[in-house]
Amino acid sequence: MALFFDAPWFDDRLQARELNRADLAVVAEMDDAELALVFKDQMELSAGQVAAFAELLGVSAAEIAQHAGVSTPVPSGVTSQEHRIVALEQRVASLEADIARLKDS
Repeated sequence: MALFFDAPWFDDRLQARELNRADLAVVAEMDDAELALVFKDQMELSAGQVAAFAELLGVSAAEIAQHAGVSTPVPSGVTSQEHRIVALEQRVASLEADIARLKDS
């Protein structure tokens, strides 16, 4: 369980990038219920989810981990090829979230 999840900090970063919590869920491959648990300090982020949040919000994984109360901020043992694949998957997920938002408006 997270030690302290700084929801206002995450909401501020999302707003600054014109994103929302649903975008976080998409890039971290979480459903809305899981993300709600994270924001309520009832579920801790995995290292991969920390990396996904960091990529989307444009900050370091360590900064995400600090504001999420996570003890292990950076995935270990990930090759550069795997990191590149994860980054590409995150970009695709972000684009899909943007398209979904456009369809809803």
